Amino acid sequence: MPGELLGGGHMPAYEYICNDCKKTFTVFLSVKEFESKPKTACPQCQSDNVARKLTSFFTKTSKKS
Repeated sequence: MPGELLGGGHMPAYEYICNDCKKTFTVFLSVKEFESKPKTACPQCQSDNVARKLTSFFTKTSKKS
């Protein structure tokens, strides 16, 4: 599976939910990896019947507002 599950530097995090076992999990992929539409499997039941969840994000800048 591309990227790393539950870890990894400054790569964007993508949250998924398994439609079979209902487990929610996070996958870290580079933008390039994500754009290639990799097969993502549930770490609990190994099913590829997963859906990406809509999640919020934050960014850290060096400027103070």
